[in-house]
Amino acid sequence: MKSEPASYGWNDLVRDGGTEWDGVRNNAARLYLRAMKAGDEAFLYHSMSDKAVVGIMRVTREAQPDPKDPDWVSVRVEPVRPLPRPVTLAEIKAEPELAAMELIRQSRLSVAPVREEEWRKVIGLAGEAR
Repeated sequence: MKSEPASYGWNDLVRDGGTEWDGVRNNAARLYLRAMKAGDEAFLYHSMSDKAVVGIMRVTREAQPDPKDPDWVSVRVEPVRPLPRPVTLAEIKAEPELAAMELIRQSRLSVAPVREEEWRKVIGLAGEAR
């Protein structure tokens, strides 16, 4: 899940203890939000300035109508933990095992799935064993 850190970043999520992940206005991303289940974990990716995966969030409430526009959906998330170190987009692109990652293939999506093997690889790049 992507966010511009100047708009809402990891530190904001930690400060707030959680947030409504709303404002997503893309049909594919909406489908991905609808597929999320309570307890699922997601990476928080800082887009624009940092361009890095910085932390792990947990879905605490499944999709419901977006409070700002009921034609779209939102989920509730909470912080789990920061990564030991951010994993940059350049590092992700340099890894052949991550070439099919949706973050690269569909770079404009604000919400995209991460396959289990991709998750493990990113976690490893961050210096954390899963």
